[in-house]
Amino acid sequence: MERACAIVVGARCAGSAAAISLAQAGKRVIVLDRARFPSDTLSTHLMFAGGVVELKRLGALDRVLALGAPKLPEALSAWNGYETRATYTPIDGIDYGMCVKRTGLDAALVETAREAGAEVRERCAVSGLIWDDKRVAGVRYRDHEGEEREIRAPLVIGADGRNSTVAREVGTETPRLQSANGRGSYFAYWKDAKPEWRSTAAQWRQGAELVTAFPCDDGQMLVMAMPPLSRAADFEGDLQGEYERTVRAVPELADRLDGATLESKVRHTVSTPSYFRRSSGPGWVLVGDAGHFKDPVTAQGIRDALRYARLLGEMAAPLLDYPRRTDRMLRLWERVRDRDCMETYQWTNRLSRGEAVSPIEAEVYRAGATDPELANRLLDVFARTIKLTDAIGYGQAASLVRSAIRREGASKREAWRAARREVRDGVAEGWERRRYRVVAGR
Repeated sequence: MERACAIVVGARCAGSAAAISLAQAGKRVIVLDRARFPSDTLSTHLMFAGGVVELKRLGALDRVLALGAPKLPEALSAWNGYETRATYTPIDGIDYGMCVKRTGLDAALVETAREAGAEVRERCAVSGLIWDDKRVAGVRYRDHEGEEREIRAPLVIGADGRNSTVAREVGTETPRLQSANGRGSYFAYWKDAKPEWRSTAAQWRQGAELVTAFPCDDGQMLVMAMPPLSRAADFEGDLQGEYERTVRAVPELADRLDGATLESKVRHTVSTPSYFRRSSGPGWVLVGDAGHFKDPVTAQGIRDALRYARLLGEMAAPLLDYPRRTDRMLRLWERVRDRDCMETYQWTNRLSRGEAVSPIEAEVYRAGATDPELANRLLDVFARTIKLTDAIGYGQAASLVRSAIRREGASKREAWRAARREVRDGVAEGWERRRYRVVAGR
């Protein structure tokens, strides 16, 4: 029977991060993944500065930079002619985001894990868990030659995504908390024809439409449309045609695409519900999307996968020889992740609604266009340097509401309706947090 200190199921962002952290602490880590790297996966793969910082902390940043994706020190967000341009407050010396294709990003993380001492086995599919009484004690898997094998370890880390085998095997596939998405995601790669835009990640809103353009490696940019789910049927008969019509219907993005050529097929998903699953138990833990997922509208997935898997490795490494202490640590780690991610989860759920910009959101765009400090604070929210409530305090929020109500030519009824909805949302989110603590036994 083969033995290890820890087994990681899945070698992409979260799995490699956990493996790197444990291997750097001198632990024998075996990582199993059904893919052969380099390997692509469905992902919009933008990282704000907080995600780039995690690459640096794992020792993978130099490898990732060598892939050629440009640094993105500026972010643009625009609506109805109002442009908010912002830069980051540096975090550990990092003041830029990146959009790196997953083929190269994941391969760079796998190589960093191997360099740290982890054993990464490709083309290996986990078929089940090994149990010792009520404790997970290892995995069964089929190797690249089709042979059935087993490994035992005091900790099994499920880093195998939204359709996690580990989550299903331990009975936590059904989330404790979830929220349906209101937007679909349709994206493709374009050859970028505008060098002057290669340092800017951009997002535009028009009506209920949300579109983006993120420069990435190979001289390309990732162009994404996130229309309301009510429009999903429009894409079914002519996916590429409707995608191109959607992104070119927003004048600012149409200008951005001037001279660009579509170089890939259009990829899409209409199912991105956000959730928290129970993520720890005797001898097992779920990291990355296996345990917690947010709609891609706020582009937080890679950062959170890297960060909390790294923290897990750091917390677990000294305790793997002590099962009860390990289990207590896993519960603590889960509480830390949930506490840190809850506000962003709820904020993401608001943004993922397939709705037009509200009168109060419109005031945020207007204010950000003329107030660089506010614009930078809002970008720092995406980078997770500060919380949304710190970027827009109660006093400024009240001022935005007053501006929306007093806006000449605007509908006061719509402004009051938006204000009342903000209050209802705040109350509902407070109750949601309380209910979740009860369900989680906290």
